Amino acid sequence: MKFADIGLSDELLKAVTEAGYDTPTPIQAQAIPSVLMMKDIIGIAQTGTGKTASFVLPMIDILAHGRSRARMPRSLILEPTRELAAQVAENFEKYGKYHKLNMALLIGGVSMGDQLAALEKGVDVLIATPGRLMDLFGRGKIMLNGCSLLVIDEADRMLDMGFIPDIEEICTKLPAQRQTLLFSATMPPVIKKLADKFLSNPKLIEVARPATASANITQWLVKVESRKKRDTLRNLLRADDVTNAIIFCNRKTTVRELNKSLQQNGFSSGEIHGDIDQGARIAELERFKNGTVKILVASDVAARGLDIKGVSHVFNFDAPWHPDDYVHRIGRTGRAGATGVAYTFVTAEDAEALDNIQKLIGTKIPYAPLPGAGEGNEGAQSDERSAAKPARGRGRRKAADDAPAAVEKAEKVEAKAPGRSAYAPRQANVEAPEPAPRKPEPKAAAPARAPRNDDGPDDGWNGPVPSFLQFGIDA
Repeated sequence: MKFADIGLSDELLKAVTEAGYDTPTPIQAQAIPSVLMMKDIIGIAQTGTGKTASFVLPMIDILAHGRSRARMPRSLILEPTRELAAQVAENFEKYGKYHKLNMALLIGGVSMGDQLAALEKGVDVLIATPGRLMDLFGRGKIMLNGCSLLVIDEADRMLDMGFIPDIEEICTKLPAQRQTLLFSATMPPVIKKLADKFLSNPKLIEVARPATASANITQWLVKVESRKKRDTLRNLLRADDVTNAIIFCNRKTTVRELNKSLQQNGFSSGEIHGDIDQGARIAELERFKNGTVKILVASDVAARGLDIKGVSHVFNFDAPWHPDDYVHRIGRTGRAGATGVAYTFVTAEDAEALDNIQKLIGTKIPYAPLPGAGEGNEGAQSDERSAAKPARGRGRRKAADDAPAAVEKAEKVEAKAPGRSAYAPRQANVEAPEPAPRKPEPKAAAPARAPRNDDGPDDGWNGPVPSFLQFGIDA
C-alpha cells in the first residue's frame, strides 16, 4: 500500500513525497482512512512507529476547508512535554506547506506574548501542553467551544505526569459533538476509563503488543557497582561502535554531574533536563541532531516521542523507576527500520525495577560481556564475589579459632587472681599475665575522740564557758 492509496489530497501527497516517504507504516495505513471518515480512534503503538503522522496528515486535509476565528482554535492537540509539542509543530510545517493553515504552539518556558498574538489572528491547529493551555483558558484568552477535533497524544505519559485531571477538565470545555483521537504506547486502566468517558464508539488500532520493545534493538544489562558506573560507561563508549548516544538518568542532578564528567574525560556531550529553559533545550537538541555533540545526557523529558535519526546507542545510566519508561527510553534508537543497541546499568538496589521491566516486556534481558571480558559480566562479577568471600571467611574462621585459646589463657590468669571481681570484663586476646589485683590500702584511722568528761564542755559548744562550770567537785 502507498500513501496515494489511502485517500490523501494531491497537495499533501506532494509534501509527503518531498519528505522522502511513499509507503505508510502499519499504524498510518490503518488510522489515516478512519480519521478521514471522522471516526474516533484509539491508537496503541510503540514509540517509533510513525503515529504522529497518522493524525497530522489526515488533520491537514480535514482542516483544509474552513475558516479560523480569533481565540477559537478549530482543532487541539495535547502533548505531555514541550519537546513533543514542538516536534508535532515541525510535522505540520513539513507536511502542510502546500496548505494555508495557521498553527499556534502553546508551551511553557517561552514568552506568552507571541502565543497570544498568534491566537488573536485565529488558528486552525493549536498544539499545547495542558499546563499552559489551562493557564490561558483561566485568563479568558482562549475559547474552546469552536474546537471540532481533539488529539490526546502520549496518553500514558500524561498519566505519569499527573495531567489526567487537566485533560478531563479540558474535554468538558470542548463541544460534545467532536472527533477525538487518543494515542498511547500502553493502555493502563485509567487511560481506558478516560477513553470510555470521552470517545464515542472508537475504532481500536493496535499495531504492536503494548509495552514491547522493538525487535531492531539489541538489549543488554550491565551489572555494576554504583561507584563504578562512570568508569564502566566510559569504557563502553570507547569500546563499542558508538556513532551517537543518549544517556538517561533518573535525576536532574545526575544529568548535570555526568555530563560534566564526560566532558572532562574528552567526550563531546551535552545535557537536557527540566531545569533548562525551553530555548536552551531546543538549541541542545539541535546540536545533537546536527552532530555537534555526539552524546546527549538526558532526563525523561527526552524519553518519549523525540524523533532523532541515527541514534546508535541508548544507555540507561540509572534503571528507570517505571517499567513503561524503559520501553520509551530505548525506543530512541532502532527507529524507522534501523538497528540500535540499548545498555541498562543495574545495581543490587535495582533488582525490583529490573524484575518489573522484564515482566512488562515479556522477555529476559541478557547480561552484556564487559570490555575485555570473555563472558557475561554477571558471571564475571559473580566469580569475583565468590572469590572474595572465602578470603573473608578464612579471616573470620582464623579469628574464631584463635579466640578459645585466648579465652583459656585469660581464665588461667583470672584463676591466679582470686581477688578479681566476677563482673570485671574479660579480655579475649591476652599477651601477658595480668598483674595480681592490688590489695586495698588500709584507710587511715580516724583520730580518736577524747573521752568526754561529764564536767567538760560539750564538744559541740562553741560559746563562752560559764564560770561556775570551771570548778570541779571532788568526790
